[in-house]
Amino acid sequence: MPEGDTLARIAAGLRPHVAGRSVTAARARVPGPRVERIVGSTITEVLAAGKNLLIRFDNGLELRTHLRMRGTWHRYRPGEPWRRAPSRAVLVIEVPGAVAVCFDAPVVELFETRAEALHPSLGRLGPDLLDPAFDAAEARRRLRDPSRAAMEIGPALVDQRALAGIGNVVKNETLFIERVDPFARVADLDDATLDRLVATARRILLESSVRSRGPERVTTLDPVTRRPLAPGPLWVYRRAGRPCRSCGTLIRSARQGTEVPRTTYWCPACQNPGR
Repeated sequence: MPEGDTLARIAAGLRPHVAGRSVTAARARVPGPRVERIVGSTITEVLAAGKNLLIRFDNGLELRTHLRMRGTWHRYRPGEPWRRAPSRAVLVIEVPGAVAVCFDAPVVELFETRAEALHPSLGRLGPDLLDPAFDAAEARRRLRDPSRAAMEIGPALVDQRALAGIGNVVKNETLFIERVDPFARVADLDDATLDRLVATARRILLESSVRSRGPERVTTLDPVTRRPLAPGPLWVYRRAGRPCRSCGTLIRSARQGTEVPRTTYWCPACQNPGR
C-alpha cells in the first residue's frame, strides 16, 4: 500500500498541471460519485492527507481517492496515449492542457469539503507526518490513548488514527533504526522511545517525499553513536532469512496485527530489548 510520501509526490506531480484550472470533463467508472458535478468548477487544491489524495474545487466539493495496493495516478497531455488500459481507469479529470487519470483505486468519493471533519476516515486521521505543522505532542498523545496501551508497537505505528502516513516499509525500517522490538506493547515503551520512533518515521517520509520513488533507501543511524550515516539500502523490509546488515543475525518475519495484518520484519538480536 502506498505510504504518505508516495501520496505527497503524486500531489506534487499533479498540482502544477491541474490546480487553478477549470474542469472541462470528468467521468468515473466506480459507482457512487456523481463526478459530473465538478465540471465547470475550478480545482483549488491538490493535497495528500496521510494515504489519501484530496482534490478540492471552488464549488465546495472535494474528491478523495485511496489507492490501497494497486491504485495510481497518471497525468497526460490531451491526446497522449495512456500507459495503462482505459478499462483500468476509475476516474478521469480533464482540464485545459492536461488529463489526470486514476487507475485501479478501489476508493473514489465525492463530498462537500465542509463535511470533511465528519468523514468516517478523514475525520479520524491522526497527525499527518508530512504536514509542515505536524504536532509531535499530539502524535504521542494518540499513541498513549488507553485503547492502544495493549497494542504492539508495530500495528500502532501503522494505525492511521494515531499517525497518518506510515506504511509497512517505514514501520519496519523505523523500528529497526531505533532498535525497538516490534512486538513490544505501547504501554511498555517510555515517552522518549515513542518520540524517537515518531521523529525517525517522519524523517524517512520527508526525505522520501522529495525523491522520484519511495523509501528504497533510508538514512541509517550508527547503532552506537546514533549519528546519521549516509543513505543506504533498506535494513530489514523484505529481507527475511538474510543476514542483518548490522550484526549478521538472520532477519525474521511474521504476520502482525488484527485489523489489517501486515508482515513485520525484524532482527532478533538488534531489536532484542534484553540484549
